[in-house]
Amino acid sequence: MSSTEDPLVTGMEAAVYTVPTDRPSADGTFTWDSTTMVLVRVSGGGREGLGWTYGPAACAWVVRDLLAAQVRGLSVMDVPAALEAMVRAVRNAGRPGAVGYAVSAVETALWDLKAKVLGLPLYRLLGAARTGAPLYASGGLTSYGDDVLREQLSDWVHERGFTRVKVKIGQDRGLRERRDLERLAIARETVGPDVELFADANGAYSAKQVIRLAGALADLDVRWLEEPVSSDDLDGLRRVRDAVPADVAAGEYGFDLPYFQRMCAAGAVDCLQSDITRCGGLLEFARTATVAAAHGLELSAHCAPFLHRHAALPLANLRHLEWFHDHVRIETRFFDGADPPVDGVLYPDPDRPGLGLELREADADAFRTG
Repeated sequence: MSSTEDPLVTGMEAAVYTVPTDRPSADGTFTWDSTTMVLVRVSGGGREGLGWTYGPAACAWVVRDLLAAQVRGLSVMDVPAALEAMVRAVRNAGRPGAVGYAVSAVETALWDLKAKVLGLPLYRLLGAARTGAPLYASGGLTSYGDDVLREQLSDWVHERGFTRVKVKIGQDRGLRERRDLERLAIARETVGPDVELFADANGAYSAKQVIRLAGALADLDVRWLEEPVSSDDLDGLRRVRDAVPADVAAGEYGFDLPYFQRMCAAGAVDCLQSDITRCGGLLEFARTATVAAAHGLELSAHCAPFLHRHAALPLANLRHLEWFHDHVRIETRFFDGADPPVDGVLYPDPDRPGLGLELREADADAFRTG
């Protein structure tokens, strides 16, 4: 148990921010014109920790009404105890969905707080296996016209030094295969032959569709095929994996370790994905990497790059982080310390404790909705 001299968690707040997109946005199965961040602030030991998730405003209610009382009074040092208390508290509410998002936001805020109390960058507290996290640039939404697509890809590769880029496919729930291939051809032409081209269908296709498209995708040298079918269709993912040369990836909707174990055991993916803002936070994110490693797989972090930046560095089997356009716009606007990557690699600041981020109150408050 913790020492009686350990500082205790004394306060917790949750705020909702809704940020309009820079242009109409869509992928294969969803459209949106704004993105909601739920930000959690925890206090203790004279410091404040930050954590967040991207989800509905209801996440803030979960934090305030279900989680705050479970965490107040616990040692700042004992984040695993706080996680266990929260998981027990939400049993009857159900952990998947907004509840799991809320747990994740609180848990990551507690790690930020602990590292700040100790005066350490979070990656130093955790220990690191690498100095920086390799990225892939992600956007290329199905709602983009050809000129916007070219402009975004060209900026990533020719101006910012990215060597991996991802484009959304599966337009109109998989009904426009020809258009998907046209957009991938534009992407390949724009980035050239030496850049790795990724595609993400967001579960829009059937397994048979993807298998029919396998030759065309191979001709375009698509290296990464994300959620070609629903991530719930483990047999379909495995069949696609067997049929295409690209690495098949999924896992961003995982909320607990059994989910990731089932996906790996089914042989459904070549690379497992996990999202620290959904899976339960930093500790569960690290455990997910262990599940992947036990099956001989690497792990890729889904979205929220500045929340994954420190958490990814201890992972020996990390493949990369997603530099997602939508979240990058928000995180770089809201936080001091959200510094740009260098040649496609995201580095932590060794002189900033915790996550290395401070909220720009005025910038964030302009978008506060709850």
